[in-house]
Amino acid sequence: MPIATLDQIREKIGQPIGYSEWITVGQDRIAQFADATDDHQFIHIDEKLAAQTPFGGTIAHGFLSLSLLSRMAADVMLIPDTAKMAVNYGLDRVRFLAPVKSGKRVRGHFTLVSADQKAPGQLLLKHDVTVEIEGQEKPALTAEWLGLIFT
Repeated sequence: MPIATLDQIREKIGQPIGYSEWITVGQDRIAQFADATDDHQFIHIDEKLAAQTPFGGTIAHGFLSLSLLSRMAADVMLIPDTAKMAVNYGLDRVRFLAPVKSGKRVRGHFTLVSADQKAPGQLLLKHDVTVEIEGQEKPALTAEWLGLIFT
């Protein structure tokens, strides 16, 4: 994660802070996620049956696409140079807008919405995040993501 001073982070409020690298969501990743979550619905793991659906093939779990935010954030989210640790504080809003078909690439686009002191030594960062699907106009998802930084 990129390191910045608190002043530099506050200067970015209301601005896009960047795009993550592209991540391929292949069938192996989808199958591993199905095993990890015990969600083996055929649209995720059975290529033959999934081909007969309106999706035309297997798709990633919505929660798999959402879980990739952690990896995406590592590329762009600004962390204060005084940070001792950062934790996921939750999501205010998530919308799954388009399926991610097996083999597609996704990336996150992050905008810093706010950076507020929650308590002494705690900075609450809020980001608007859009997960784009390469070559598609409609994104996979949008979310308001909260991260708590301990300084």
